[in-house]
Amino acid sequence: MRDLNGLRENVLLALKRVLQEAAGAENAEQALWIVTRTLPALFGNRSGDHHVGEPTSAAAAFMATPDRRHHLITAPVNFRPEQYHELVAIDLGHPGLVARTRRGVFLADTSHHESFVKILQTFRAGSAMQLPMLWKGDHLGVLICANAARGAFEELDFQAMEAFAALAAALWVAHDGPAWLSTIDYDELPVRRTEQPG
Repeated sequence: MRDLNGLRENVLLALKRVLQEAAGAENAEQALWIVTRTLPALFGNRSGDHHVGEPTSAAAAFMATPDRRHHLITAPVNFRPEQYHELVAIDLGHPGLVARTRRGVFLADTSHHESFVKILQTFRAGSAMQLPMLWKGDHLGVLICANAARGAFEELDFQAMEAFAALAAALWVAHDGPAWLSTIDYDELPVRRTEQPG
């Protein structure tokens, strides 16, 4: 059984550290990386069903591109290198559902969701949390944390991640993320063109 009081304390300490570090970030993606590198270690039960050295959790921000046709995989942690700045159709899978509804998705066991699409290529996510990053009602992107184990996350993880999604949105705006997105040559980026069911 998890120590929920310990989780609460760790979340508060993590929020404080992220706020302090992100204030000095060089750009919007660096600010998001401070958030995404925190999430895998903070949330979820640890699974023993993996080989030593293999990642069992991952996080990223899927940011809406200026043309609103794609999510750009931004600040990925434990994604394959070739997925860095990969373009994913903005309506694909559960990130697409979050973009459309502007509501978070808590997938305790991805095998129970026929509509689950495997975007992360490092491992098959057994559980995932996906939260909208919103600013003044506008969809900026989706903050994602995934774990290889089914049932890795609990409701308290999801509630705490809502705070990180709101913080990530504020950091994105504070570091002028929309302007940073306009500097990218999207024609040079890889595109996930087909759905790959998980």
